[in-house]
Amino acid sequence: MAIKKSELYSSLWKSCDELRSGMDASQYKDYVLVLLFVKYVSDKYSGNGDALIEIPRGGSFKDMMALKGKKIFNHFLQQ
Repeated sequence: MAIKKSELYSSLWKSCDELRSGMDASQYKDYVLVLLFVKYVSDKYSGNGDALIEIPRGGSFKDMMALKGKKIFNHFLQQ
């Protein structure tokens, strides 16, 4: 079953509001843009030995997501 574009946008907007909670929109924008950049770099250059950007061990988006819910990761999110 196909999802309507308006339903997708509504769901994404609701998810963003839940993630943002009490954070100011300007702070949230910076946080999201950094995560999108890390995700892009991780996807594009992961495992590529000839890449111009080297992703350090433990620095990929996948590694960050593995830390989700752990105390050390939550500590940085709450600052």
